[in-house]
Amino acid sequence: MCAGVGVHSGAHVRMALSPAPVDTGIVFVRTDVRGGVDNVIRAHADSVHDTRNCTTIRNVAGVELGTVEHLLSACAGLGVDNLIVEVDGPEVPILDGSSAPFVQTLLNAGIKQQHVAQRVIRILEPIEVRMGAKSAALLPSDGFDGLDIDVTIRFADAAIGEQRRRVHVTPDAFLNEIADARTFGFLADADAMRAAGLGLGASMANTLVVDSGRVVNPEGLRFDDEFVRHKMLDAVGDLAMAGAPICGRFVADQPGHALNARLVRALLDTPDAWRWEYDIEAETVREAAPALIAAAG
Repeated sequence: MCAGVGVHSGAHVRMALSPAPVDTGIVFVRTDVRGGVDNVIRAHADSVHDTRNCTTIRNVAGVELGTVEHLLSACAGLGVDNLIVEVDGPEVPILDGSSAPFVQTLLNAGIKQQHVAQRVIRILEPIEVRMGAKSAALLPSDGFDGLDIDVTIRFADAAIGEQRRRVHVTPDAFLNEIADARTFGFLADADAMRAAGLGLGASMANTLVVDSGRVVNPEGLRFDDEFVRHKMLDAVGDLAMAGAPICGRFVADQPGHALNARLVRALLDTPDAWRWEYDIEAETVREAAPALIAAAG
């Protein structure tokens, strides 16, 4: 089995994906945690523990797993609802910093359709959260029957500036417009992050590096607006913590993991603003076939 590196921990980890029965959801298993300790962590808002620079989940036994959002984004983008993810370290491997390798592995392994009605969250009333100048909202759909995501970002560095993009998230749209967008960081922040125990596995092989108005990576950008696309990728993964696909509009100004997590929590705590629906005709609840994820590291 091949190894991958965690972007923050710097740890080399192995990860395997296995099929799961209906109603399992996305479940992570820390296979390196033994001795009778509960090593299973659900991908759900109740498990979110830390949102500094990534989304970290934790179970009641205190077992944690970091940087789950890129894999969750791939699952949500492809409509995979049931999956067991085994990881032998503290963090999901970063791969190339995007969701594309996860998507490709899932597609190569094959996705099995489970013939039951898919349960979705239908937004009925606006739900909004703010953190200073940052804001995010879930609104009723204006015509698209799925997740309609509209994100704006603003950075002082001229390499990014202000970017906005809106996507109706379907498997094709996710694959073509979102999945390839890589995580990014600023060279000026590197020393402070490492002093805080973050970014220990970051490199230009898995991170877009911005320095004083330019992208340092020799290959440059995959998209002119790759930065906002990656923020969309993160949001799709973080919104998956609601526990079911969301039918509605996500509109955010300068979102991040903390803001996304706060919005999902507000959603679950405001039951009058949404309802459960079952897509009986589509029968799109799906599980992934067995697969191994590998990355150079």
